[in-house]
Amino acid sequence: MYLNKAMIYGNLTRDPELKALPSGMSVCSFSLATNRVYNDRDGKRQEASDYHNVVVFGKQAENCAKYLTKGNATYVEGRMQTRSWEKDGQKLYRTEVIADRVQFGPKNGSGGSSSSTPATAGGENSKAPAVPDYPEEEINPEDIPF
Repeated sequence: MYLNKAMIYGNLTRDPELKALPSGMSVCSFSLATNRVYNDRDGKRQEASDYHNVVVFGKQAENCAKYLTKGNATYVEGRMQTRSWEKDGQKLYRTEVIADRVQFGPKNGSGGSSSSTPATAGGENSKAPAVPDYPEEEINPEDIPF
């Protein structure tokens, strides 16, 4: 059995681009940046960013183009695919995540001016979801029942 599964959580590096195939199906493409922190050979803390090209099809593509903007946090599940083509006699390659599922993350900032539902955008009665109160004391791992 083979497995080709990609799971990425990151921030959009550019606004999504929506196009249509000749068949009429919508295609949305965007790029996600993921950050990682690691220690190098000398024990120094290093940070690195990776950039992932994402392609979404169908109704989900339309929703991505409508609600996502540069900087939004987004979770993507899908499969890796590399395609190739020739341009000016040179073979070019592009590796992409073909998304099966896209989940929008929290909006950046606390302004709330860009709401995900148009009916409440800019409304006086719209409130941000309540943040739960977390205990401030340390949690003892031995108190966890599993």
